[in-house]
Amino acid sequence: MLNKNSELARTFWETGKLPCPIYDFHAHMDEHPEIYFPFSSAAEMVESMDKNGVEKLLFCGHFALDDPLHGEPYNVSAVRQFPDRLRAYHIVHSRCLDPEREIAEVDGHPEIYVGFKILGDYNRFPVDDPVHDPYYDYLNRTKKLLLLHTWGGSAFDDAKNVAHIAERFPDIRIICGHSFFGRQKEGIALTKQFPNVYYELTAIPIVRGYLEDIVNCAGSERVLFGTDLPWFSTMHGVGMVLGAEITDDDRSNIFYRNGEKLLEKVWK
Repeated sequence: MLNKNSELARTFWETGKLPCPIYDFHAHMDEHPEIYFPFSSAAEMVESMDKNGVEKLLFCGHFALDDPLHGEPYNVSAVRQFPDRLRAYHIVHSRCLDPEREIAEVDGHPEIYVGFKILGDYNRFPVDDPVHDPYYDYLNRTKKLLLLHTWGGSAFDDAKNVAHIAERFPDIRIICGHSFFGRQKEGIALTKQFPNVYYELTAIPIVRGYLEDIVNCAGSERVLFGTDLPWFSTMHGVGMVLGAEITDDDRSNIFYRNGEKLLEKVWK
């Protein structure tokens, strides 16, 4: 739906491009055994970025999600192919931790990694469990990024779990993937209480009005664009932001301004 009150939307519908960059903070890469993707390699992902106006993309590949020891080299290879466009999150598998080695990998390769990613629901392990403290201590000290899979009502990564992390580690920039989907209003209070907590929009386009709730209650300065690419369409996410009842200033914050501020010190 064309938002007639938005110059950004008008430009997009007339030219097919936004007049501003897009930073995508939540993506994957590589093939997946349970689904066919029309594109999944690093080159194909960058081609998709070019088509959709995405300047920078942060990802964690499927191979690393399944097997961190043997999968991380695929992440490293992708970033080295496209160092101006891609950065990786190092995956943390809560049931097979090796903090000394994994922290050394992230710390020793700032040109590859922007931080860590943890998926509590996938591992069936609470993200606020103290076993993660070595990783959180490192991120708190270095101010690198933490991408968490979050879901409303989860026993492993809902608002109360994230609140425990944000309170104990106030300098970690915590990106809440999926924005506590289904109970996003519980997460809104979190962004008001903790300045180090950010919403990320993957899954939010499914329900119209969610983005307005977040921006109206928490402000757009704590919202990051993300897609889960290649699982979901970049254009779907762009269209949701352009069609939402928010201002172009809010849209610019979401598409790139907030991302620029977060990446300023961690994109090496």
